[in-house]
Amino acid sequence: MGKQYEGPLERIDQNRWRIPKGAQPGMRVDGVIFANDALIADVRAGGGPQQVANVATLPGIVAASMAMPDIHWGYGFPIGGVAATDASAGGVVSPGGVGYDINCGVRLLRSDLSAEDDVRPRLKQLIDQLFRDVPVGVGVGGPFEFADKQMRRLLADGAGYLAERGLATQEDLAATESGGRLDGADPDGVSPLALKRGRDQCGTLGAGNHFVEIQRVERVYDAAAAEVLGLSEGAVTVMIHSGSRGLGHQVCTDALKVLRSAPGKYGIELPDRQLVCAPVESDEGRRYLGAMRAAANFAWANRQLLAHEIRKTLARFFGKSQESLGLRQVYDVAHNIAKIETHEVRGEQKRLCVHRKGATRAFGPGHEELPEAYRDIGQPVILPGDMGTASYVLLGTAGAMRQTFGSTCHGAGRVLSRKEAVRQASGRRIDRELAQIGIIARARGRTGLAEEQPAAYKDVDAVVGCVESAGLSRKVARLRPMGVIKG
Repeated sequence: MGKQYEGPLERIDQNRWRIPKGAQPGMRVDGVIFANDALIADVRAGGGPQQVANVATLPGIVAASMAMPDIHWGYGFPIGGVAATDASAGGVVSPGGVGYDINCGVRLLRSDLSAEDDVRPRLKQLIDQLFRDVPVGVGVGGPFEFADKQMRRLLADGAGYLAERGLATQEDLAATESGGRLDGADPDGVSPLALKRGRDQCGTLGAGNHFVEIQRVERVYDAAAAEVLGLSEGAVTVMIHSGSRGLGHQVCTDALKVLRSAPGKYGIELPDRQLVCAPVESDEGRRYLGAMRAAANFAWANRQLLAHEIRKTLARFFGKSQESLGLRQVYDVAHNIAKIETHEVRGEQKRLCVHRKGATRAFGPGHEELPEAYRDIGQPVILPGDMGTASYVLLGTAGAMRQTFGSTCHGAGRVLSRKEAVRQASGRRIDRELAQIGIIARARGRTGLAEEQPAAYKDVDAVVGCVESAGLSRKVARLRPMGVIKG
């Protein structure tokens, strides 16, 4: 984590704090951090506000450099950072505003299974079966491998290509952000090394904070919206958290090398070299966006294949068809991505490059990009907490469209570095601690559960309470973990 932030932080209201434009040289806009009294001390301690101020120096940035209440230290941008640049006025795209795990995101499946009647009596066996069936761990490959021509189609068309092969339904695509495919992806911009790293990793979970979690719908806050989403108290959901694996990591690594000289070429001064960037409309900017979109498409395909295999496992385990189990997708959201979107800025519609790094799109009701089934209620936001507490389903709002370019938080947000979490777990058995509160956990790596222990994260209830109070999203349901597998 970063060093304690000692700079100016002015309170705007109960949920927002300002870093004034003059806090450091070169800031073009204010910094705005969404946090309440329960969270602001952790925000300062993590050092993230300094990165918010740094991002405010990027050419073409509009409105403010923003951060959600799950903010913590990241590469260049803070995790939880949101920044939009005016693409037609020299605005830049920065790989640090997306991150290494391009289109890391979350997918939620609902079911007709009863948590207490169907799953609780066989929970250990179910988690063990999922742990056997789902490829987890650093560098681990899976059952799907794509030849060069197939990989190009996958990178160009994302989950849509899998639909052609019978591995996704049209209902799945409709319930995925951007239909599981970004236009303008450039498979030619993905290096041979990135292709090699991704060849057998589509349909694998990976390690770190990635997981598959079996959950119980613990509480419904909005019965009408929950009915539209297919959620009811006591029912079982499955949450999948993964991204673009080694392919996306390599795309970012390659881009950072290529863009190293771009700031000097375009006369851009940066307070942190991790913010390397190029104008959206430059050759360098277009090449990065093309490769990033290809990696994003790979990530949507990855979560689609994970969902496909998990559905098969559940059907075999319970001896029923996927249809009779009601295993339908609620939604899939990205939270490490840069997208070209149109938003209102000072009364004008502007074409912006919106960076969301550890932040989730949260478009409000009526937006044309939402699936018809959800257009009246707003975009579902799938928000994972820690594996010992809860996760949430939220909905995007008109308030998010006005304040944050249709963005909200993406999770609880770390308060401990992985190294510190492992240190604090020394001599403990995190799996046994979780078992004592009824949660079965399995991990491939030696330190996976220690790094991801509940104490490593902020209070997810406080984070969600902040974004709801600020009008960025509203609660639909709280999901309680029953079992989890991690890398």
